[in-house]
Parts: sequence; C-alpha cells; structure tokens
Amino acid sequence: MKALADLHTHTVASGHGYSTLQEMARAAAEKGIEILGVTEHGPAVPGACDSLYFKNMIVIPRVMYGVRLLLGAEINILDTSGKLDMSDDECRMLDLRIAGIHSVCWKGGTAEENTEGVLNVMRNPLIHIISHPGDGTAELCFEPLVLESANSHTLLEINSHSLHPARHKTAARDNNIAILKLCKKHGVPVILGSDAHISFSVGCYDYVLPLLNETGFPEELIMNDKPELLMEWLGIRV
Repeated sequence: MKALADLHTHTVASGHGYSTLQEMARAAAEKGIEILGVTEHGPAVPGACDSLYFKNMIVIPRVMYGVRLLLGAEINILDTSGKLDMSDDECRMLDLRIAGIHSVCWKGGTAEENTEGVLNVMRNPLIHIISHPGDGTAELCFEPLVLESANSHTLLEINSHSLHPARHKTAARDNNIAILKLCKKHGVPVILGSDAHISFSVGCYDYVLPLLNETGFPEELIMNDKPELLMEWLGIRV
C-alpha cells in the first residue's frame, strides 16, 4: 500500500508537537502524500488551541507544496454522553473533524457506557473519524462501533502512534487486532493514522503494518491509498 493520505497529525500549535504547519506539509510532499490532515488538539487538552486559532485558519492556503491540506481538530470526547469540547458552530469552521478520548479530560464508566458515548459522537454528522479507539484509554465494545461506522461513514482509526512501545499502551495491540478483524468480517473500511507530532512521522504507519499482515486485512478496506474515495466516504468537498 502506498499511503497517499494522512489525516491525523499535529503541529507546535497543539502544545506538545514539534514541527510547524509548513514543515509538516513539506514532509508530506517529500513522501508523496497528496492529502494531509492537520488536526490540532481541542481546548480540553492542556496547552492546546482555543477557538480563535481555529477561527483564523481561513488565512491558511489549502494547498501547500502541492499537498492538499485539510485543517481541523482532534476534538475531545469528554464523557459517556458523548459531550465534546468544541461546539457545533466551532466544528463547522473546520475542514476535518476527528474526535477521540484522551485520559487528561475523560470521565468514563463501564465499557457499555463508554461505548454509548462514542456511538453518540459517531452519529453526529459533523464528525468524520474516531481517533485511536483501540488505545485502551477507555474500555469499549468494538462491534457496535464497527457497525455504526458502516452506517454513519464515521471511520475508525487504526493509530500507529498509540502502538509505539514507548507509549506503554498495553491493550493497544490486541484491541486494534480486534477492530481489524471485525472490520474485515463486516466489510467496513478503516483509516490508518500516523498521529504525527513531528514532521519525520508524517505518513508513518510502521507499527500498524504488522497488524494488517497478521489479520490478513483486505487492501480494499484501507482508505489511505484512495484519496478521492476517502473524501467521498467522509463527505468532504474541498
């Protein structure tokens, strides 16, 4: 698979990234990536962007070094009701809307309660992708998420960064294998995410590829090498 899209990356604006927007775009161009999603952390993550940052993204060109940019946010899911840390009006300012659970701002419950919260987010037509559902931060029931992904076209991300040994996310490998097997069973596509916080990691899926091989995951269900189909699936018009 030749990755032509990486939709989950962060710059220095997220507070704990290490490259600028232009450095990320240049790295994407050098790697042959056609579509780069820059999704800064929502405001509930310490040090991240406030609403004004996202509002002012209108000044940024959407093509840089030949790479199509989708500028957005990784919005935080805050609790089991599916409450988000950005309003609908704020979300509408964004090209790309990812939502995910982060331990620094998450109040969870049982696996069933957590799952219902994520399902509520997936049913929100503003949300395109659920980031790292398999990283183990919240216990989740994966089959309902996979079935809702098929229904709502909200893609589930297989996140390479959370599989890095330095992250010590011990449940991530088995959880992501479970998600891949269920997506394969039901014929539901996935998106691979680098979750790059530095330009060198743009388009890097090194920790995901062994899982794809282990599960025999069909290439036709991986969206990263199908940029036009990916945009159509997500309903993004740029």
